[in-house]
Amino acid sequence: MKHMLSSFAHFCAAAVYLTTFPAFAVDNIESTTAPDLTSVRAKIEARNYAGALAELRDLADNNQQADVYNLMGFTLRKTGDYRTSLTYYTKALELQPDHKAAREYLGELYVETGDLPKAEEQVALLKQLCPGGCEELEDLQKAISTKNGN
Repeated sequence: MKHMLSSFAHFCAAAVYLTTFPAFAVDNIESTTAPDLTSVRAKIEARNYAGALAELRDLADNNQQADVYNLMGFTLRKTGDYRTSLTYYTKALELQPDHKAAREYLGELYVETGDLPKAEEQVALLKQLCPGGCEELEDLQKAISTKNGN
């Protein structure tokens, strides 16, 4: 219970931060200090989530980095572990509030768990980050549309 409250507190703090400070568009969300995630991405693409998780856990132990946490969240979501997935998306966004992929994937988590108002909040934030549109925004809008049966 204490861990859940702590995660919820971090989530709320991130939400307050995001509504307090303006978002700025970024062209490249990947940090130059990120570890090489090529192998992880290949495992995810092959739907080898167990292999990706093992590699990501090792990376997360040594790298407090938004891309690592975002991919942890994505992989956990794909395995159905929504609660832990939310924790990692929140960590990614605490480190980098303008991380477009984390915003998209968090929105998709909300779609999958039936919380469409929170998914729409991520759409609104992505519209601020991508005033001219971006793949992350389009993908999240498509997920919401699919959920709504459109």
